[in-house]
Amino acid sequence: MQPIDAPAPEACRTMTDVRAGVDAIDRALVQLIAIRQGYMEAAARIKTDRETVRDEARIEDVLMKVQEHSWEHGLSWAIAEPVWRTLIDRCIAYEFEAFDQKTSEA
Repeated sequence: MQPIDAPAPEACRTMTDVRAGVDAIDRALVQLIAIRQGYMEAAARIKTDRETVRDEARIEDVLMKVQEHSWEHGLSWAIAEPVWRTLIDRCIAYEFEAFDQKTSEA
C-alpha cells in the first residue's frame, strides 16, 4: 500500500526520490497527528474527572494495537514503540492542558 503521492521506496533511484517520499510522509503524518489532537480536545471536553485523563489500561491497549498493526505492515517495533509512547505521552499532556483550560473557564 502506497498512501502518498511519491515514489514507493523500492522505486526510488535517487536521493531526490527518497526525500520526496519522506517529505510526503511528513506532510501526511502532520495532518493525521492534527486530527489525533482534535480527539484529545474532544476527550478533554467530554471527560468530567481530571483523574481519567491518564488511563494506563487504554495506553497499553493502544500500544498492543499499534504493535499488531506494525507487524502487519512490516514496521519495526524498535521504531514504532518509542514513537507511539512519545505520541501518547504528549497527547496526554495536551489533554491535561485542554481539560484544565476547560475547568478554569467554567
